[in-house]
Amino acid sequence: MSAVHKKSRPAGEIAVICAFIALPLLLLLVFTYIPFGEMVRFSFFDMKYIGKRVFVGLSNYKELFTRKDIFQSLKLSLYYMGGSLVQLVLALFLATLLSFKTRFGGLFKGVMFFPYLINGIAIGFIFKFFFTHGFVFDTVLGWCGLPEESLPYWLRTKGLNNVCLVGTSVWRYFGQNMVLFIGAIMSVDASLYEAADIDGANKFQQFFHIILPSIKTIITLNVILSITGSLSAFEPPYVITSGANGTGTYFIIMDRIAHTSQKVGLASAMAVFLLMVIIIATVIQNVFFKYVFRNATTENTEGGSVI
Repeated sequence: MSAVHKKSRPAGEIAVICAFIALPLLLLLVFTYIPFGEMVRFSFFDMKYIGKRVFVGLSNYKELFTRKDIFQSLKLSLYYMGGSLVQLVLALFLATLLSFKTRFGGLFKGVMFFPYLINGIAIGFIFKFFFTHGFVFDTVLGWCGLPEESLPYWLRTKGLNNVCLVGTSVWRYFGQNMVLFIGAIMSVDASLYEAADIDGANKFQQFFHIILPSIKTIITLNVILSITGSLSAFEPPYVITSGANGTGTYFIIMDRIAHTSQKVGLASAMAVFLLMVIIIATVIQNVFFKYVFRNATTENTEGGSVI
């Protein structure tokens, strides 16, 4: 009996443990799962925030594929997906350089991570003036010998304006990806580099055979975060262009439908559909990276050459 009493926890300690578990679960239930369930239910109704609700079944989901503005906003996500790939490649390249001894490396890390700390609305206003015709960007190009009258309207020209907005997002978020990559690269066992030097591997071979396989988890995480962010882009186009001239992203169109048109049911269906797209994209990415890095563990654990 004494042994049993020694192993058992005091009632007060058990109560504290249960309270710490129950409180986060309760908050998650009240502020996440219940609202999400209500949103799914709303997606089957034709309704406003206040007033009568009419059950319409799958009509809202059918409308997603018939409304031109919604379909166009989905196509616009391809711009941001392309930008996210550029962002990841740039972040991985700089992280690889800064993970080793580099003069003023700490300063570079701070400068490139700083944009991520700035509020998104503030960044929007900064670049709104930056790209406005005759302002900062045109002035800089004028110093390079390009006359202002020959320059396009960066925020009015369709296609070009979306490239500018994507560049804004890349500038803001690649520092976050870079810091995550740096942390992963610096955790790689240094003995692997020493073995690679002995085998005669150059820096490119070390990158592809040591660094990439060792940070595959962080690469997968960053790709998932970047693709998810590209599907839910909102702040830059909303602040800089208000979604005008073909820059209305999926979230901007959803905001107009929900708050301007008061079609809450359709907006809820858009949110549910976006969640499904993100889940499918995440599964595809996981399968893809499992295939790409299928031999990574074996290569890192074998005692042979890394070349």
